[in-house]
Amino acid sequence: MWGQAIWPVTLESGDLILRPIRLRDKAEWTMVRARNAAWLQPWEASNPTGQGDLPTYGSMVRALTAQARAASALPFVIAERVPGQSRPVIVGQLTVSSILWGSAMMATLGYWVDQDRAGRGIAPTAVAMATDHCFRTLGLHRMEINIRPENGPSLRVVEKLGFRDEGLRPRYLHINGDWADHRCFALNAEEVPGGILNRWLASRH
Repeated sequence: MWGQAIWPVTLESGDLILRPIRLRDKAEWTMVRARNAAWLQPWEASNPTGQGDLPTYGSMVRALTAQARAASALPFVIAERVPGQSRPVIVGQLTVSSILWGSAMMATLGYWVDQDRAGRGIAPTAVAMATDHCFRTLGLHRMEINIRPENGPSLRVVEKLGFRDEGLRPRYLHINGDWADHRCFALNAEEVPGGILNRWLASRH
């Protein structure tokens, strides 16, 4: 019942859309990822055991969908309406994961955006949309984002949105073949009673 209550969901702000990732997105998603391979490689999750490859697209989507049905994740693609295109095109991915209910009411958020569209406000808008949904619709209390200290573009996203820097987590996640330090950024619902999307969009004008 929990999963049916929270998923699937589609969120929109202007030309930007967060919608469930689907098996039929494989060709387009794979094309975007291939085009951005060098751009994304330094931040890619890897297998610390060194055994086997990362999941195929199909197994990834099936696993994420199962997590969504269990109310432990919200797996979105980021899509954008583009002039001349008959339908929105995939420009990235955003996943709210590790959703904890009960006394925690918190989640972790991760994302990537097509390099060709970086610097146009897509990532902060998508993060703001997802965070507002988690706070205002699902009733979560805390959103957390963990970022490599070297990842300048992602650090600018949380800075623009006002996420609080909670310090370094040494060797926190296995990234690109090694255990990597991350900085933890977080925001609590009561810190943004009016939502962060409205605040972010207002700051752009």
